[in-house]
Amino acid sequence: MESLATESLLRWIVLVPLLGAAVNGLLNRRLPKQAAGLLACAAVGASFAMSVVVFLRLTGLSPEHRFVSDTVATWMKFGNFQVDIGFAMDPLSAIMALVVTGVGFLIHIYSLGYMAHDDGFQRFFTYLNLFIFSMMTLVLGENLLMLFVGWEGVGLCSYLLISFWFNDEANAAAGKKAFVVNRIGDFGFLIGIFLIGVTLMPHLAGGEGLFSFRTMQHHAGSMAPWATAICLLLFVGATGKSAQIPLYIWLPDAMAGPTPVSALIHAATMVTAGVYMIARMNFLFVMSPTAMAVVAVVGVVTAIFASSIALVQNDIKKVLAYSTVSQLGYMMLACGVGAFAAGIFHVMTHAFFKALLFLGSGSVIHAMSDEQDMRVMGGLGKKLPITSKTFYVGTIAIAGVFPLAGFFSKDEILWKTWSSGNHVLWALGFIAAGMTAFYMARLVVMTFFGENRATTEVQSHIHESPLTMTMPLVVLAVLSVVGGWIGIPHFMGGVNHFETWLEPVFASHAAHGAAAAHGGAHAAAGHAAGHAAGHADTTMEWILAGCSLALGILGLVVGYIVYTKKLSLADSFKNMGGGIMHRVLLNKYYVDEIYEAIFLRPGFKLSKDVLWKGVDAGFIDGLLVTGSAMVVYVTGSFIRIFQNGLVRFYAWSFAMGAAVFFLYLSFSG
Repeated sequence: MESLATESLLRWIVLVPLLGAAVNGLLNRRLPKQAAGLLACAAVGASFAMSVVVFLRLTGLSPEHRFVSDTVATWMKFGNFQVDIGFAMDPLSAIMALVVTGVGFLIHIYSLGYMAHDDGFQRFFTYLNLFIFSMMTLVLGENLLMLFVGWEGVGLCSYLLISFWFNDEANAAAGKKAFVVNRIGDFGFLIGIFLIGVTLMPHLAGGEGLFSFRTMQHHAGSMAPWATAICLLLFVGATGKSAQIPLYIWLPDAMAGPTPVSALIHAATMVTAGVYMIARMNFLFVMSPTAMAVVAVVGVVTAIFASSIALVQNDIKKVLAYSTVSQLGYMMLACGVGAFAAGIFHVMTHAFFKALLFLGSGSVIHAMSDEQDMRVMGGLGKKLPITSKTFYVGTIAIAGVFPLAGFFSKDEILWKTWSSGNHVLWALGFIAAGMTAFYMARLVVMTFFGENRATTEVQSHIHESPLTMTMPLVVLAVLSVVGGWIGIPHFMGGVNHFETWLEPVFASHAAHGAAAAHGGAHAAAGHAAGHAAGHADTTMEWILAGCSLALGILGLVVGYIVYTKKLSLADSFKNMGGGIMHRVLLNKYYVDEIYEAIFLRPGFKLSKDVLWKGVDAGFIDGLLVTGSAMVVYVTGSFIRIFQNGLVRFYAWSFAMGAAVFFLYLSFSG
């Protein structure tokens, strides 16, 4: 059994960042900037250190016993319904905890330099710590309701951080957009949770936690008739948090916030919450080939859709934002074909190289006096030696070039997709990978190569970022190189320790592998099935891996050549068909405009003309409030006629009343 000390660490992994947020939030500007920043960094660093301790504890246990839990208190209990405030760590949540706190710690350090001159320094670190607390609640929550608390917490923190510079209208609008879009997804998620509760309640014995992941897994069979409906509702929530079609629109606009926010929330952690949730609920998803097919198709369509938009964007952070949407699509594709371990593997590697790229872009923006348009950049390679070299590493990693981290996780996803028989989905994912390499080469050339196109004043201020900003870049660059080596596939002679580590979490769906494969939605699930598929066609796996590597290199080379020596080719594409395709991509397929025409304008008109003028002002204020007051006034005015203070009128009224009464008695008798 795990020691009590190890178990109790779980609550402190979650609570220490909350304490950091509380101290910074309460003291605010009374606390010096340096003290506030160091406190926030220390809180996340302590959380990371404790996560490492518990992780090492898990490695010392046999695979089937790698589970540590900490029940803090009973949250709700009546009848068979019981929900605890509790935390748990297993191989899956251990990976997520290390990524969130580890990458989060580096981003906190980076923020010390990036936000050094901002007036809201203390408030910024309060929000960052609060985000880490919420994300760790999501990751380590022992049951689905605890996960949902963290889920809503990161949504709140996202709003606070995106609109951090709320005096800027664009930032405030981006924060509201993120909040509203996520609420749409969360509504579906919440209905899915209710449906789970209604389905499971009759099957529970006293004392069992209704929404405990272990309880749900144990009683998964009772949810089978409703599995498709539940999974699709949960996936609605995932499309919001993990920015999938049709709810991806908030993430590119979220780049309006400070760059560390982009790296922390919208690259490395929060946006992977939906992927984590689906992986955590794998025992339910594998019972529904339909739901798995939807996840896979939406994921791959999102990947290629977002990649095409990134090809022509000129804002350096917008390129990376659409790249993030595309990479999240890859993770969803992996989950949709049953390769949950591969999807989580890409979550980890993506956290390394995308955080590196976002922080690198922040260093560029810092050097360019807050300029984000790549068309006025260029020539920064020599002036920003550390930033440029680490950025190159991140670019090669995301392009999927061997032996960097991105190659292993992306190739694993593509292979699992191919081996599942979904060759069309593989082809779309393969094309998206080539587009990724091309637009990243375009970004690098426009930013770091050639001559600087900024004004003389801006050029005079270009300088390398301070150590607090460059040190995290170096660490992330190293992780972007070696981070994938723990997942070297079997056909290359590796053991794929990452997949082996996660095997106990995903072993529950192995029995459903055959049925799921017949649904045409995903690969035979589980490590054993993947292992068998690898041995069945090792030659094909080598061929596909070679094609992926060649495509990544080709995309980088073609992008480099086009934007350094063959700009006429780029101009030709731009003017193709009268420039229609370029305008469509530059305007992001006009999705925002379409949403505005279909939903926002009619919604605004409905709210203004019907709900406000008709219901609120007309019915409630007019009929109910004013109308009831008018009834009282008219009634009172009529009654007031009889209360005039004249004795003769009262005597006459009494006589008339008596006469009517006697007439009534006479006729009734």
